[in-house]
Amino acid sequence: MIDLVKNYGIHARRIKASVIRELLKLTNKPGMISFAGGLPDPKAFPVEDMKDICATVIDEFGDVALQYGPTEGLPELKKELIKLAARDGVNIKDENILVTVSSQQGLDLIGKIFIDPSDPVIVELPSYIGGLQVFHGYGASMIGIPTDDDGILLDQLEETLEKLKGTEEHYKFIYLVPDFQNPAGVTLSQERRKKIIEISRTYDILVIEDTPYRQLRFEGTSPDSLMSLDNTNNIISVYTFSKIFVPGLRLGWIIAHPSIIRKLALAKQSVDLCTPTFTQLIAYEFCRRGLLEKHIEKVKAIYHKKRDVMLKALEEYMPKVEGLRWTKPQGGLFLWLILPKHINADKLFYEAVEENVAFVIGSAFHCNGKGQNTMRLNFSYPTHEEIHEGIHRLAKAIKNKLK
Repeated sequence: MIDLVKNYGIHARRIKASVIRELLKLTNKPGMISFAGGLPDPKAFPVEDMKDICATVIDEFGDVALQYGPTEGLPELKKELIKLAARDGVNIKDENILVTVSSQQGLDLIGKIFIDPSDPVIVELPSYIGGLQVFHGYGASMIGIPTDDDGILLDQLEETLEKLKGTEEHYKFIYLVPDFQNPAGVTLSQERRKKIIEISRTYDILVIEDTPYRQLRFEGTSPDSLMSLDNTNNIISVYTFSKIFVPGLRLGWIIAHPSIIRKLALAKQSVDLCTPTFTQLIAYEFCRRGLLEKHIEKVKAIYHKKRDVMLKALEEYMPKVEGLRWTKPQGGLFLWLILPKHINADKLFYEAVEENVAFVIGSAFHCNGKGQNTMRLNFSYPTHEEIHEGIHRLAKAIKNKLK
């Protein structure tokens, strides 16, 4: 057999297995309580509505639903997406939208058209692992900027951009998850959002606004989206139906300047020609019937209660030691737990699995290989009982480590 490693292209050689998915293989055993995935609660899925909508799509749109469609997305769905954007203060037209197969494809297309090997790309510390995988795969030189409870630290961001300005390799974009960030659950403040827009103009740098959770706010006031604040066309916003509707449709969309959308569409043509028309029409019909807003309200109520259960359990069971704390997100699916610096969560993971509880190691979300004393906890998927018992088990593992 030929030596495949020598024959793989450079992009294939850069691809690495997801740390999360590799570790999750260890959690498939009876009695395991997992806070590791980013899964929606399946009990919230609108199964009955979907049965009727699927039948309607076949009956009324069968000839379109089973056919190829335009690369940019079906006009029917894009009209609904324009309405969604308008409710968030974003005024766009058809040519500002590209419908994708999930937001992950959107990130991959962005990497494909913008990143040359060794290009500096700025990300948060921590940042969404799916974005990090994409950018690494295209050869980006990722530079991490620390965050706090209000998002990315702007002084360090500007200092980094000032240093990069005079280098040979041109920085390409800043990648942010501004609302209920995955993994930390924090939200970029209104003041910092306005400053990010100024920075993008000053340094002539694009900002990727990855925003799958924005509509899942269950307390507090929502800051303006970066897209709604921008009038220089420096923002590319990436959305998905996976968290606000259902992930099984694998539907997302990108909003950007028409020239960027055209280039992204060309890149998409070489990947899959078009997003499935059948799933697009299902999403269109769901939105057209006014069901999306009702579904989001239902999901928010469920996740709000689950977050409260997790926060209460953390207060009840976690040891009261210096350096151990957690974020208190106002929405989304995740919170971030920070351990004392001498405790290694990468090693703790295996001890937690022995206690039949799983989390995601925080180092997987750090482009610089750090964050070994952090972990991400998901509260959207497990039941109230599982959250309570799972935090009890996790606290036991941490206490044993402290001893």
